This record gives sequence, C-alpha cells and structure tokens, in this order.
Amino acid sequence: MTDSNESLADAGGADGAGDEPATAELPADVVDEAERLTRIARETPDENEAQARREWRASLLENYEFTARVREDDDAVLVLHPEEWHDAEEGVIRTDRIDDLSRAIEIPLEGTDDPDDWEAIDAHNRDIVARVRDRHGDVDGDNAAALADFVGNHYAKRIEDLTGAELAEFVTDYFVRNAWPSEKQRDVIEESITRIYETVDEPVPEFRDR
Repeated sequence: MTDSNESLADAGGADGAGDEPATAELPADVVDEAERLTRIARETPDENEAQARREWRASLLENYEFTARVREDDDAVLVLHPEEWHDAEEGVIRTDRIDDLSRAIEIPLEGTDDPDDWEAIDAHNRDIVARVRDRHGDVDGDNAAALADFVGNHYAKRIEDLTGAELAEFVTDYFVRNAWPSEKQRDVIEESITRIYETVDEPVPEFRDR
C-alpha cells in the first residue's frame, strides 16, 4: 500500500470519517484484523514478516474492494478506504473520486494505552520469558523467547491465549524453520512448553497430534 500524508478529513466537505468502528461495507471484525496486522507490521523488526502482514491485510481488504494506507502526520493513522478512491499510478488519494467521506475509517496507531495493543502484549510475553529463564535456565528461556517471537510476529496475543492449533504451528513449523534451535532446545521443547504454562499458572493447550 502506498502511504500518503494527505488527510481524508481535508479532502472534502463531509465529516464523520472514523466515528464508527466499521462501515456497512467493512465489517468490524475485518477492521479489527486490519488494525492488528498493521500494528504487527509496524513493530516487527523482521521486514519479511512485516511485508507478509501487509500483504495479508491487502488480501483481506480486497474482498470488500477496500485498501489501506498509513498516514504519517504527527501521529500515525491507519486509513481504510474504497479502492476506487486510490490512484495506483500516482500513489495518492484522488479527492475528486470521493463520493462519501464517511465510507472511510481512520484508526490512530499511536498515543493509545489500550492493553491489547501490540507493545503491551509483547512486553507481557517478554516478562514470561524472563521468568522462565530465571526459574529454569537458558535452554527453557531460549525456547520461551522463540515462542514469544512467534506469538508477536504472527498472532499479537498473549502466550497463554494461544490455541492448541497455534501452539502446534509453533512446534512443528516455526520452531523448526525459523528459531534456529540448538540440539538441547529441540530435545526439550515440549518440556519447555509445559514449564512456560506452569509459569503463568495456565493449562497447556492440546497441541500434539494436530
């Protein structure tokens, strides 16, 4: 998506963009997912992961003939708007194409204390990593760090909120392909997961045989 500094609020004579969490065209759960993917893309240090999230967001919005861009003013704002407003060649919003400004959705990406925001979730997960490392040593701590990386880059949720299927994805795919584990880490990964969940006093989601 091409970013632009032009504010939709200055694009025409209508008011109300972003007053509601979704338009009739764009369901609230789609808006929430687009925001989640945008936050992950902005915060992850891995550009490949960031690009994957932007592409996932584009694919999601394409189903509704919407597109996304991040407007970088004093504070960054995610703007979701109909594709027909966007000039792909020039990479800008064409104000002459805007028929109803209320069709757009603007979501501030900075200046929020929302406990569900990516930074707060990542800090929570990193605290778990530190506790596991302190209680059980570096091998389990490194495995916990790999799980925190996976959760932050892929799902932006607390470790204890992972589903069994998501945990299975970590063990069978991400851990093997992306974590570069040592032999000791590989040998104890399931034990490490048990210790991670014991640390947060939560049951381990069923992830085996998935």
